[in-house]
Amino acid sequence: MTALTAPRMIDRRRILLACVLAAIGLYLVVGGGLLIAKGGSAYYLLAGAAVAGSGWLVGRGDRRGVWLYGAMLGATLVWALAERGLAPYALQSRLVAPVLLGLWVGWPYIGKVPAKWLIGVAIAIVVLAALALHRANRIETAPTGAFGPGGRGDWPHYGNDLGGTRFSQATGITPANVGTLQPAWAFRTGDLAGMGFEATPLMVGDAVYLCTPTNVIIALDPDSGQRRWVYDPHTNAPPAGTCRGVSHVGVAGATGPCSTRIVTATTDARLIALDAATGQPCAGFGINGTVDLKTGMGDVRKGYYYVSSPPAIVRGNIILGGWVLDGQEVGEPSGVIRAFDAVTGRFAWAWDMDRPDVHTEPAPGQTYSRGTANSWGPIAGDEALGLVYLPTGNSTPDYWGAHRSRGSERYSSSVVALDAATGSLRWSYQTVHHDVWDYDVAAQPSLVDLPIGGKTIPALVQATKRGQVFLLDRRTGRPLAVVEERAVPQGPAPGDRLSPTQPFSTGVPAFDNRVLTESAMWGATPLDQLWCRIKFRQARYEGPMTPPGVKPTITYPSYLGGINWGGVAIDPERRLMVVNWNRVANYTRLVPRSEAGDVKASADGGIHVGQPVPQIGTPFALFTGAFLSPLDMPCTEPPFGKITVVDLATRKTVWERPLGTSQDSGPFGTRSLLPIPMGVPNTGGSMTTRSGLVFVAATQERAIRAFDIRSGAKLWQAGLPAGGHATPITYVSPRTGRQYVVIAAGGNAPLHSGASDHVIAFALPQAH
Repeated sequence: MTALTAPRMIDRRRILLACVLAAIGLYLVVGGGLLIAKGGSAYYLLAGAAVAGSGWLVGRGDRRGVWLYGAMLGATLVWALAERGLAPYALQSRLVAPVLLGLWVGWPYIGKVPAKWLIGVAIAIVVLAALALHRANRIETAPTGAFGPGGRGDWPHYGNDLGGTRFSQATGITPANVGTLQPAWAFRTGDLAGMGFEATPLMVGDAVYLCTPTNVIIALDPDSGQRRWVYDPHTNAPPAGTCRGVSHVGVAGATGPCSTRIVTATTDARLIALDAATGQPCAGFGINGTVDLKTGMGDVRKGYYYVSSPPAIVRGNIILGGWVLDGQEVGEPSGVIRAFDAVTGRFAWAWDMDRPDVHTEPAPGQTYSRGTANSWGPIAGDEALGLVYLPTGNSTPDYWGAHRSRGSERYSSSVVALDAATGSLRWSYQTVHHDVWDYDVAAQPSLVDLPIGGKTIPALVQATKRGQVFLLDRRTGRPLAVVEERAVPQGPAPGDRLSPTQPFSTGVPAFDNRVLTESAMWGATPLDQLWCRIKFRQARYEGPMTPPGVKPTITYPSYLGGINWGGVAIDPERRLMVVNWNRVANYTRLVPRSEAGDVKASADGGIHVGQPVPQIGTPFALFTGAFLSPLDMPCTEPPFGKITVVDLATRKTVWERPLGTSQDSGPFGTRSLLPIPMGVPNTGGSMTTRSGLVFVAATQERAIRAFDIRSGAKLWQAGLPAGGHATPITYVSPRTGRQYVVIAAGGNAPLHSGASDHVIAFALPQAH
């Protein structure tokens, strides 16, 4: 019986292999023909013909099928090297899957090779792969900075200081001992609502303060993580709401209840002040501790206006902007900036960009100017100068701008400096003219004093989604590093216009300015890479700032960034800037209203997946999102995310490396469990310490890391229950003197990084 059935089994395996080769070959031939028709590479059609021919011969039992497949592999290697050189991820996408399939094709012959030769070849391949990955992840050596004495150990503002440097003077955790950090405590908030747990806690006095996505405010013991108090404002929260942090303020000369306060603004547009010691509302603030932020705003539907980032408190005023729901319709709520007295909650001033010289509330029956650009990211302030610095977004809808007001045109996608006492405009600097790419400025401005021209200049660093970083004099808004107005692609969508030029900050390294090409399209295999190359050729792409249109367009960087709301961290003593950033593209198409059908604006502030963004009041709805392959992986070549340190004195890159591994990502949103250091998409921020450390989570990978700020060496890593899409903080307990590193690990649905309600603290082991 064995003698009779064995040939049949061999025939079945051969026929199965022939069918697989034929199917792959057919896909490559058809896709390759489409690519050639669009002006693309002829490789895929030729390779497909070879694979299909190999399948035909293999199915007939003709050994020439193996030789044909081998010849195709050799030609593929030559083509891959010619297209992308020795770039490891480019070679992986072109060679790994064909080689693995080739093992199946050639196994009847490979199986006869002595085992020692096979083992030797396998070792050589592993060594070469390791060398290629090492080359892709190499870092440069940074200059050594001096270590100073220990200093303040709390974290009283969102960015630690009002200027948003995210720099801590704590020195207990050092490059020498950070590798021994271990979990010290964990707290679960019980709140998994909204778009994710993105809060950066504060540590003031002897308590840690944080907010949940539905604005529940919690005070924790800094050493144990035990809850001290909780305040639930019972918000009518929209599905996509979030809270990135709270603010703290002390009342000069006051003692007793509410002499120190926690201030928060909610996802249903309320401003609330609580006693920092007890969590009870401050009765003398507004009405029983609350101010209604809908005053003067007119009609505000659920989720169309709220405050997602903590207010800044400068010169006794609580200053805030607000999130306005993207892309729904013309004339959404105003992006007005307002200030309220930190003690009484009384209205102080407003800055409405369509009436910039009128700082009062609207008269009865009137509203602030609707549809103006907003400011939803974290704010910075300078008490000495009496200025507050606001990053601004766009006037909605984002991708077609003919309807925008004069004020929105002037102040959108900018950093705006206002007088903290009066609301008067001091200066503004625009990073994108007539923004139709959703390149709103999300990152907190970072303030640092720099030696320039023999003087110490008060500077402002503004990071952007474009990956451009603008270095400005924070007194005047004048650029301190070269900015060039460069011609950009034209051809606006019907009825709109474009700026002929855009500002490029050439005096500071960009993150990044690369121009995509067909050959830079990536895939886990040649099959999805071919799909990405076809989509690239079908779209309009003429480099940075290619405008959206009825034909699909590619936007790079995407609206994720570059650099998003996580911003940058700055070591002001070493004058080093830490930047975590993304390298993914968007695929965008404006949909004529007649084609969009009866698409309606959101009724609850949620984001409706699978439908076009309505943009009601404009001629077009919108489809946009990350440029992904059918495997739900980026079509741009890895690394997808990086971390870079720049010397702000010399304005040179000190070191750079991919950020994160593929451990928790893979096709179709799965977790590959392969810790390949390819760099992954990230959102969230970093922080630095005087001892010379950088701490960052942020990645799609569920982990937090510590790097040596001088060399870029990774010194420590710990797993998290979900992605840490927030900014970590560090503080020194006033009771025990122990230094902690704390991160909110909430995950992010679009990044497939899980969901969690954990706040986790790490510390050095205690001596026994």
